[in-house]
Amino acid sequence: MLRVIQAFGLTSVPRKDLPPAVDDVSFEARAGHVTALLGPQGAGKTTVLRLMLQLQQGRGITQFRGRPLHHVPHPSHEVGVLLGDVPGHPGRTVRGHLRMLCAAAGVSVRRADEVLEAVGLVSLREERLGTLSRGMDRRLGLACALLPGPHALVLDAPGDGLSAREARWLYDMLKAHAAQGGTVLLTMDDPKEAARTADHVITLEQGRVVADQDAQGFARTRLRPRVVVRTPHAARLAALLTKEARAAQRSVQVVQDSGNRLSVYGSSCAHVGETAFRHGVLVHQLADEVGDMGPDTADVALTVSAGAAMSESEQPAIERVAGADRLCRVGESGSDQPAGEKSRDTALPVVSPPSPLSLPRPTPHPESATPTAPAPQASPVRLPDLPPPIAVRPAPSPLRPLRYELRRAAGISTGFLTAGAVLLTSAVMALLLARVGHTPQERLLAAWPAELPLPPAALGAGLLGALAFGDEFRHPALAADRGTVPRRLGLLSAKLLVAAATALMLAFVTVGCDAEVLYLVYGREFVKVPGEWLSMGASWIGLVVGCAWAGVLAAGVFRSTTAGLAAVLAVPVVVVPVVHKAWEGASVRSAAGLPMRMRQVFLYQWPFGGERYLSAVARVIAQPVGGALTLSLTVLLCAYVLTTLRSRVR
Repeated sequence: MLRVIQAFGLTSVPRKDLPPAVDDVSFEARAGHVTALLGPQGAGKTTVLRLMLQLQQGRGITQFRGRPLHHVPHPSHEVGVLLGDVPGHPGRTVRGHLRMLCAAAGVSVRRADEVLEAVGLVSLREERLGTLSRGMDRRLGLACALLPGPHALVLDAPGDGLSAREARWLYDMLKAHAAQGGTVLLTMDDPKEAARTADHVITLEQGRVVADQDAQGFARTRLRPRVVVRTPHAARLAALLTKEARAAQRSVQVVQDSGNRLSVYGSSCAHVGETAFRHGVLVHQLADEVGDMGPDTADVALTVSAGAAMSESEQPAIERVAGADRLCRVGESGSDQPAGEKSRDTALPVVSPPSPLSLPRPTPHPESATPTAPAPQASPVRLPDLPPPIAVRPAPSPLRPLRYELRRAAGISTGFLTAGAVLLTSAVMALLLARVGHTPQERLLAAWPAELPLPPAALGAGLLGALAFGDEFRHPALAADRGTVPRRLGLLSAKLLVAAATALMLAFVTVGCDAEVLYLVYGREFVKVPGEWLSMGASWIGLVVGCAWAGVLAAGVFRSTTAGLAAVLAVPVVVVPVVHKAWEGASVRSAAGLPMRMRQVFLYQWPFGGERYLSAVARVIAQPVGGALTLSLTVLLCAYVLTTLRSRVR
């Protein structure tokens, strides 16, 4: 199948009374070619890409090798995307970031080293993302786009802010990808760079396609040769060149850019230099250039005709863009005419590729685009009023969620620092409680004074659980450009499993560390094993794991680490008093024997003494904190499922 990108009728949603940023944009990016969307800032280039990738609501359709993006099973394997800077936690290493994305894309971890070598970042693989320069960030962004081996690359202004050397390397990489049969679509605002880099150039102006040309046709019709002159006597030299051209009946166009700079079209360096020498005009610069589409400032254009015998169609038109890609035609009188008011014979044809869909205002693809060629007339057909709507699609879930979550959690130092702070705080607090005395053995080993709602280990587990989703929303490497994280149950299960394992390790290490410190300082009498160690251990594990899960679920529902930690603290502060008050109610007291009757019915039938473990679990849940934590987890899980279903419905 042909590797091609086809966009039909892309139209953004207008804001209030303003016109849409993109209006009926249709084009085609072919396999083996680098296609450039050219236009100044505000022309709608980024909006076009976001509509294509279903990151923004609007109308139209984009097909990648004949299929819309939401019909592609694994979009990252079809199209690699780079919009803006590389998203990711600034403390993560370059190699760790790519290895994490390997699990998300479902590719081998060896692929990370392959793309690092391809983009020249092998020597910086242990550098943190927050320390990378602009050029290295662009290289890493290209590595992330190439990681799953996509057929197409879609990049938004990849060369912005790069040096000439870095930009040339980047564009050479894109050309190499296209030479291997891939499709490359990128945006840029430099016409000369587009002519050098792209094989096909699509020019946008105010959200519309004003030209659809190959690179040679673009350079011939929109980039004209000119002579650039810098002189402190720009106005005088312009008048002299105008006078000599009129006397010689030659068509010369002199455009005064800004300050002391002149652009002379239709002449040569030798002629301009001789004129300046003959009249004693000081020249600071004199060079041949390929004319661009104009500076950002308004220009004063002086056009010299060969007299009345020269017809208007024989005079070359000046095509310039000032600010928002303003196209002008300068006539005999020297007045410039805006692109929106230019006559039919000078307008650049608005073209769109042929498509199986009927779209508003289609025009055939021109064989050759010239400034003076009239736009081909489209055959009248019956068209629908609006193209199909574009809905924002949810981000894809990682293909290997457990592997992804493990690499995400271990890739930064936040978890290790949090665990170290918990161990230190717990040990110091255990020593203080032992010194004060009158503290039960179980609370002493957990470093849990009665004045605190939760012990340090439970708070640390809740914080680590909240970071599982909080870091995703703050640094959305998994769902870049969407600002949200997939709510698939597979990803949730992976996060809950990793959070539970982390909480278990933290619980055991905290108790062991506290016991060792108490033994070293106060002796063996403070570290005796309690008689009911089984039920106490179950309560301790349930508390720490429950806090971790509460942090995960709350951060996933409210999209914030702070909200996740607040939900953990709300359990003993808010939920426990409510549950305790409800437990003391009359209706509850009347059913006080229900747990005992249920235990008598169900527990005695379990073999191998399983009723003891179930009884321990029941006693944990029957405690005020255990019951409140169970209730909170149930509510948060239901809220998470509801938000997941809501996002899928939309």
